[in-house]
Amino acid sequence: MSRDICVHTWPCSYYLELEKQWVPGKLSLTSLSLKFMTDKTREILVNFPLSSIIEIKKEASYFIFSSITILEKDHNKHWFSSLQPSRNVVFSIIEHFWREMLLSQSGAAVEESSSPMTKGKELTGLMACTQKRLEDTARVLHHQGEQLDSISRGLDKMESDLDVADRLLTELESPSWWPFSFKLWKMPSETKPKWDASMASSKALGKEGIVIKIPAVISQKTESHVKPGRLTVFVSGLEIHNSDSLLMHRFEREEVDDIKVHTPYEISIRQRFIGKPDIAYRLISAKMPEVIPILEVQFSKKIEFLEDALMLRSTRTSPLAEKGYSVWHAASGLSDRAMHCEASSGNQEGRPLQLQMSEPLISEGDSQELRQESE
Repeated sequence: MSRDICVHTWPCSYYLELEKQWVPGKLSLTSLSLKFMTDKTREILVNFPLSSIIEIKKEASYFIFSSITILEKDHNKHWFSSLQPSRNVVFSIIEHFWREMLLSQSGAAVEESSSPMTKGKELTGLMACTQKRLEDTARVLHHQGEQLDSISRGLDKMESDLDVADRLLTELESPSWWPFSFKLWKMPSETKPKWDASMASSKALGKEGIVIKIPAVISQKTESHVKPGRLTVFVSGLEIHNSDSLLMHRFEREEVDDIKVHTPYEISIRQRFIGKPDIAYRLISAKMPEVIPILEVQFSKKIEFLEDALMLRSTRTSPLAEKGYSVWHAASGLSDRAMHCEASSGNQEGRPLQLQMSEPLISEGDSQELRQESE
């Protein structure tokens, strides 16, 4: 399936150089390309891959209208103006996806130039990606297990408190001449220190585990104000930083009320309050398909896929999901080939195995002869 999924669409105007006029329409950004479609005729005037871009700039047309210019490798310059909600928003998102695409291309080029990719190396890479994904999931499940342990300890403490209350009531209700009442006050002295130490160690361990960290374009109250930053997923919560690595907000795991997946590249996180405004952040990132499956594990009851993002859940278009899917088929195919190779290696021990796998035990001619003999 193609990874060229629509990320965002903005109303704007495109300048036609030949006709010397501005044409209203919509600018659409996908993970791999950029295109402009007119409102009247629905004609696609511009459609080029992000890899062909060599420069993105903020400029002014006729010293009045704020515009974005995009220069391609063949020196074609495209002018976009009247951008909504604002020029800065459109520029930040397009630049983010363009930079991430360049970084991914440079990394792939270095790998290809260093050594040719073979089937074995490709399978090893897929296995490494799957192993990393499983490790991330294991860390999340480990933290969930620690939470269940802490809940169990809390229930034990509540039971202990109830025992104390019961003993106090028994002491109050017992007659003054009862000689054994003082024994009811005794409590195990090591219960509370063990509880506090275990809770402190569990809390410290949970906050240190970083699952994944990705760059993102962040907006808080309105979509007209965005800023670059990053999203960090911990086993105990989420953190949002700006481009200067300053913490903007930290969501503890229990503080997150809902996560909405708008597209495979865009999510919103919200924490509700009573009597004051909610805290909500909207994040767009080219690496978001790698984060959404992890958020599904951590916040399975709080995550919601909207209509435009349902394709992510049904088809799993994220790179890690595709790699995870491919690795099992590749591994199964490799194991089948390995079994055939072992069977046909020429030794006498492998020959019966090959006959059992590749040939039926009784051929059709033999079965016919057996039927004739039985008749």
